[in-house]
Amino acid sequence: MAVCSLFFIGFIVGFTMDDENVDIAALQQEVQQHENYISAHETLNPEVSKVTVGWHVYHSLLTVNEVYAAMQQSDPDTYKNRFNPRRAIMFTMNKIPRGRAQSPEVVLPPQHFTKNDLLLQLQKAEENLVKIDSLPENAFFNHPYVGSLNREQTKKFLWIHTRHHLGIIRDIVRE
Repeated sequence: MAVCSLFFIGFIVGFTMDDENVDIAALQQEVQQHENYISAHETLNPEVSKVTVGWHVYHSLLTVNEVYAAMQQSDPDTYKNRFNPRRAIMFTMNKIPRGRAQSPEVVLPPQHFTKNDLLLQLQKAEENLVKIDSLPENAFFNHPYVGSLNREQTKKFLWIHTRHHLGIIRDIVRE
């Protein structure tokens, strides 16, 4: 029953939440917080996550960079706004449930990386976020679980995704 109620709320609110703008400064602030954890990149806490702080930092920043690249290469004229219940729930709750989804291969960090690699990903992500608002409104990328996201939806997704991984990182270093 609770799942049906949550779905209904997500369904109803999802139509309005899809277009709720995320201020680029808020997203930039979240991304910049990764720098605080780069020095702890080798920290591992198996009770929280199977992978290190560095993995989460790399993955989160790589996601920003790969999503920007996909949007840059997209054809805005082919964007189709379709309702997606998963997206509606995620955008309504402003959360990604932990341990539910598998990251696509394109955003998986390499097996071996250095502190410098993380700093380079951070610099690239910061540069890409400065440019994201200059993309056409219907520049988009296809997410395997929540469908096609235009520029504003993508900014909201990146904000939610970044906060998700920062939460995991904080839990790893806190324990």
